[in-house]
Amino acid sequence: MSVDKATVAKIASLARIRMDDEALERMVPELNGILQWVEQLGEVDVTGIEPMAAVIPNTLRLRDDVVDADPLTGGGKQGDVLANAPAAEHGFFGVPKVIE
Repeated sequence: MSVDKATVAKIASLARIRMDDEALERMVPELNGILQWVEQLGEVDVTGIEPMAAVIPNTLRLRDDVVDADPLTGGGKQGDVLANAPAAEHGFFGVPKVIE
């Protein structure tokens, strides 16, 4: 696949980027180079390789989601927090309705 000046102009228009003719001409070989590189990636044999999100193994460090009522460690302050709220409803911050 390759792009021409008209295709670059259409992409720029869709992206709301104003480009003069000189800039459009400069972008044609750059975008064609990027597309050739992507086509090269498509030729790589990836059979038997599992999809991954990162090149290093990552695991989430999770903890139990519990409310700690000890005021020294951060829990039990709902009343203190809501005391500063302009509107509190049922133990939560009250906000104006924005969707009808």
